Amino acid sequence: MRSNQPGLHPGLASCVRKHADTPWRQPVPGATREAFARVEAMRRAHWAGRPVVLDSGCGTGESTARLAQRHPEAWVVGIDRSAVRLARVGADRGPAGRGRVLWVRAELASFWRLALAAGWSVSHHYLLYPNPWPKAAHLKRRWHGHPVFPALLALGGRLELRSNWKTYVEEFARAVELLTGLAPGVSRLDDAGAPLSPFERKYLASGHARWRWRDTLPKTSI
Repeated sequence: MRSNQPGLHPGLASCVRKHADTPWRQPVPGATREAFARVEAMRRAHWAGRPVVLDSGCGTGESTARLAQRHPEAWVVGIDRSAVRLARVGADRGPAGRGRVLWVRAELASFWRLALAAGWSVSHHYLLYPNPWPKAAHLKRRWHGHPVFPALLALGGRLELRSNWKTYVEEFARAVELLTGLAPGVSRLDDAGAPLSPFERKYLASGHARWRWRDTLPKTSI
């Protein structure tokens, strides 16, 4: 990963604390609100009481199907904003499902806020290889520098982030520590096991190091 930022961003702590102290009130886009309403209706009709697993930024949806195998007790929802990627699973024009798996096209930050407001019980949440925004000027585009970060943590569950840029994972872990007190345990992924996503498969084939942070989030509110 090429970056003009050699370590943790010097403005990380102030950015995280500012977003924790200032509620984010940006209006939710209409398309995401409509998509969430359809998904919530499905949940209430068929999956109420089941744990929810989120695959945020699911891309083509391959990772969502793999996560459903890992979590046979749960309803697994893959979310991405790309119609082109989601066309692979038929979710480019609306939510599409197969058994316990559902894919939906939506803007992630807004979807998280709506899920939180609806009281979703998230048991596991995966952020697999998000756009790292490696330039120092782009800190606020990374999830831990984004205004939605407190809402992301408030969804709870066991959160797992993976990236091929160690600094991103270390920053994320530090941001979580600032808001929850959880120790920033970052580890390198070994090569055992099938890759969860196409990006992971690509990085594994090219010999890139892959990094992970995961922990169970405490119950919080925003």
